[in-house]
Amino acid sequence: MPGFDRISELPESLISQILLHLPTKDSVKTSVLSTRWKNLWLNVPGLDLNCRDFPFDNNVLIDFIDRFLQFSPESRLLKFKVDHSRDEIIKFPDRIRDAVNRGIRVLDVVSNTYYQDADDGLVYPCIEFMPLNLYTSTTLVSLKLSFSGLQDPGFVYMPCLKFMHLREVRWHSSGTMNLEKLVSGCPVLEELIYLHDDESLVTRVRSRSLKRLSIPFENNISCFRRVAQTFEIDAPGLEYMSLKEDHFDRFVVKNLTSLFMIDLDIKFIFGFGRMFDPEDLAKRNEIRDFLTGISSVRHMIISHQTVKALHIYSKVGPIPKFNNLSRLQAEFPSSLLQFLPAFLESLPNLKHLILKIVYSEDVMEEFKLVNVPRCFVSTLERVEIKGLFDWGEEDMKIASYFLENSAVLEKLIVCFMGCPQHYSESDIYEELNKVTKRSRRCQIIIDAELE
Repeated sequence: MPGFDRISELPESLISQILLHLPTKDSVKTSVLSTRWKNLWLNVPGLDLNCRDFPFDNNVLIDFIDRFLQFSPESRLLKFKVDHSRDEIIKFPDRIRDAVNRGIRVLDVVSNTYYQDADDGLVYPCIEFMPLNLYTSTTLVSLKLSFSGLQDPGFVYMPCLKFMHLREVRWHSSGTMNLEKLVSGCPVLEELIYLHDDESLVTRVRSRSLKRLSIPFENNISCFRRVAQTFEIDAPGLEYMSLKEDHFDRFVVKNLTSLFMIDLDIKFIFGFGRMFDPEDLAKRNEIRDFLTGISSVRHMIISHQTVKALHIYSKVGPIPKFNNLSRLQAEFPSSLLQFLPAFLESLPNLKHLILKIVYSEDVMEEFKLVNVPRCFVSTLERVEIKGLFDWGEEDMKIASYFLENSAVLEKLIVCFMGCPQHYSESDIYEELNKVTKRSRRCQIIIDAELE
């Protein structure tokens, strides 16, 4: 029937669950629909606020939170998500304490990082320490903190916590609280995303339950850190690890026996534009131990700067064999393509290669692809060459190298960034089809990636 309001016919409990998935500002807007809807938003078992939706007055935001928390203080609160990065809110941790006492499952807080002193006008760091009851929450499943402070509660036990995202948290200088202690108190933790901004010499993660670990890229990490820092991971159940950029000088891996996929965008040394010294024996041993520690992985993604680091390392030490690796996605600088066969030799059971060419102004080594890695003979079935802008002599050499030497190759896919300028797709296909293919069943596909 036209104009019939089916939503209003739903039970209030179901409407509250629907509103839970909306930002609170949108939930509040429903209060104007009718008398019945006036206070429904206050019964929603979650809060999702952004300080930018409020006037530049801390009291307005804090009064709004208090009204919500005090409306039905005995009810279960499932989610508490507040971004107050614009404002310094005094006693905001008290509101988090109240939310934790209400049995929240999701806590997501973005704190302010700086405040301006009213007397001298200077800007000072602002550290907002989380309430102590957070560390013993028996209901929390997901914890996301940005620019917050974590103190030492003496005891940590969060038996339901599965997801922890920490972005530039600060550890209280007077205690022994650190990432290792926090993680050790989370017996079912499965995912950890950690972007650090502390001065600890060693950061350790030891967990039997952890399955996913990410250290993401962040532009504002200081490039002027003076102390060498180590990140150590000991997680026999870890299946996925992503290390982006060099926030640490040294990575130590232990017991990664379940590792399935790794995504590397590191050069094994901290500092913008720096590469490690191949004459540094300690650094060479460190890289060797790291590569050996991840050598059981099955799927690997590596960036062009990681390829550069591996190329430097290969001149002073052999790259360990990755016997379980079946899929590789690698960004290769055009100047280092000569290194490709030697690198693939360390992957004897590779089946699927996605090779993205990254063009650079670096001087290219003598371009002769002669050596044939072991995987070409028995396992390599699919090769994708990506990142091509046009079709040149070097591109033809790369594609021909795979066609002429891969005995079990089933597909060679050549992908262009847009349409080639000087050659048609049919011309490229015909040129490649003339190459003597070692695998007669290999299918050649030319693909233009139009964005």
